[in-house]
Order: sequence, then C-alpha cells, then structure tokens
Amino acid sequence: MAISREDRNDGKSVVIHVNGQFDFSVVQEFRDAYQDCKGKDIVVDFRGTEYIDSAGLGMLLNMQTFLNKSEGDIRLINTMPQIKRVLVIARFEKKFMIE
Repeated sequence: MAISREDRNDGKSVVIHVNGQFDFSVVQEFRDAYQDCKGKDIVVDFRGTEYIDSAGLGMLLNMQTFLNKSEGDIRLINTMPQIKRVLVIARFEKKFMIE
C-alpha cells in the first residue's frame, strides 16, 4: 500500500504517509486518505517517497482545495532531497509548510 493514514490520539490531526511513487497510480488511494479530514490538521509524511511528478503535485493542491485549507496550513515533512527539489521548483513552499 503506497498511502497509509495515521490518526493522532488527539483526534484533531492526521498524518498521511506516502511510500514509493507519488504519481497518478495512487490518486484514489490518496483521496480516500483525506476524505473525512475537514477541520483536522494535516501532515503529509514523505519519508518513504522515492518519486513525485506533476500528478503528485496536483493531488496536494486538490487536497488543499477540498479541505478548504489556507496556504501554509498543511505540513509536508521528511522530504528527501529529490522530493524537496521538485516541491521548491514548483514553488510549493509558498502554499505548504515544508519541513
């Protein structure tokens, strides 16, 4: 499973783990992970991510729109250098908090 979800004990935050490739092949799986997360703090953990493409970038933007989150409300954590480089080239540091 490329996408997994961890609900935090506080009931207010969710961590979505992305493993392997973050591309069009995981669109539905990723969407399912955040469908019921309105009003919760969202963290996307890229620790196990090897690759991201434009579909992956689009999925992050769609999630932000669906959850009605402001810029900087969603945290992207544990970004490997190759993933962070794509995010920075796409100027996602202006839309998300990248750690």
